[in-house]
Amino acid sequence: MDVHGVAQGHEGVDEWFHKLDRTKEKVTRLHFYFHDTVSGKSPTAVTAAGAKLASPTMFGLINTADDPMTVGPELNSTLLGRAQGIYASADQNEVGLAMYMNYYFTAGKYRGSTLSLLGRNAGLHSIREMSIVGGTGVFRLARGIATAKTYFVNATTADDIVEYNVVVVHY
Repeated sequence: MDVHGVAQGHEGVDEWFHKLDRTKEKVTRLHFYFHDTVSGKSPTAVTAAGAKLASPTMFGLINTADDPMTVGPELNSTLLGRAQGIYASADQNEVGLAMYMNYYFTAGKYRGSTLSLLGRNAGLHSIREMSIVGGTGVFRLARGIATAKTYFVNATTADDIVEYNVVVVHY
């Protein structure tokens, strides 16, 4: 068992899965900010690959991120975990990112658990909706949605702070 009482290992997962039909689904709502820093001496997102063509949408650019997730928009607010994954500019007509992120919780009641996000993030739209397609630990078999809203963007460095509201159904 882990710190949440969730069975671990192959046998533990099998046992958990067999008990699943007697377990009620839970709905969890989360709210946090993540800080995507691409500039300075300690960036949290870096370019992994880029296309050799000039594009106003940065089509072909692939970044890898390990962004802090915090309770509030201030970087020094309580750290909940890390948004770890890849986002790629996948639209030739507008800024549109294909995102694959794991929200890895390192503190609080979800510590050690993850949520997996997959979806299109049209960064210039005021609100963006992406899918939660899975999870681990407390969030096993999670499904749901995440809405993103840009809280702040530095026009010079492209560093930004994004507010996330997440609703997940899990067991």
